[in-house]
Order: sequence, then C-alpha cells, then structure tokens
Amino acid sequence: MAGWTLAQAGAADIKWSTDVPQGVTKAKAENKLVMLDFTGSDWCGWCIKLNKEIFSQPEFVEYAQNNIVAVELDFPRKKEQTAELKKANKELQKKYKIEGYPTIIVLNGEGKEIGRLGYMEGGPKAFIKELEKLKKKA
Repeated sequence: MAGWTLAQAGAADIKWSTDVPQGVTKAKAENKLVMLDFTGSDWCGWCIKLNKEIFSQPEFVEYAQNNIVAVELDFPRKKEQTAELKKANKELQKKYKIEGYPTIIVLNGEGKEIGRLGYMEGGPKAFIKELEKLKKKA
C-alpha cells in the first residue's frame, strides 16, 4: 500500500503510514485509534528511546496491530524525504502546534484529537495503559 513502511525489517513490526487522511479513513473502517508520531527519527534522543523501548517491543507491536493506525510525521536531519512529504509534515506540525519531539497525538476514527502523549517510563505496558484510557474517551 502506498505511503506505508515498516519501522524496521521483519514481519512483526508496526506498519507506519505517512498519510494522515488515509490513516483516519483506515481507523474509522477498522474501529481503531490513529496515533500520530511527530518525531525526529535520526537526531532526537527521546524519539529514538521511545521507538526502542516501546514502539519496537513485541508487546506494543501486537497491541498496535489490533488497536491503532500508526502515522509517522518525521522531521529528520539526515534522512531523505520528498518535498511533498516535508511540506505535508510541516503543515501538520503547524496544525497541531507541535513544540517538541516526540509528540504523540491520538485521534479517534473521525480524526478528532482525543489526547497527547510523549516518551514515558515503564515500557509498552505504561504506554498501552495510557492509550487504553484515551480509547475509553473516544
């Protein structure tokens, strides 16, 4: 599917989209939340830590596959991106008033913001617990 990548090589990884409208449509159809990950994947220490300690862990990957549509909005310093993707990410950065990385915006299936998260201690369990609280609000 266009606009979708694997966070890392391997079958048991989160499939990340770069297309917010497509993510919202998919979330609505599958009754899931949308998780927008505003990140600096190749320079932001807390972003790298979040990915390593939470997003790449099997427990979170399994949860994500069943409960969320993951959309990465990356602001790298070294990694190449198309001009179109850079422009789209910058517009979303303004729309959601992102001031720091990582910022996780959680949307319901209608595309409405229901919460914000960031890096947190406690690994996948703690992060999933926060997502579950937001899911109840959705």
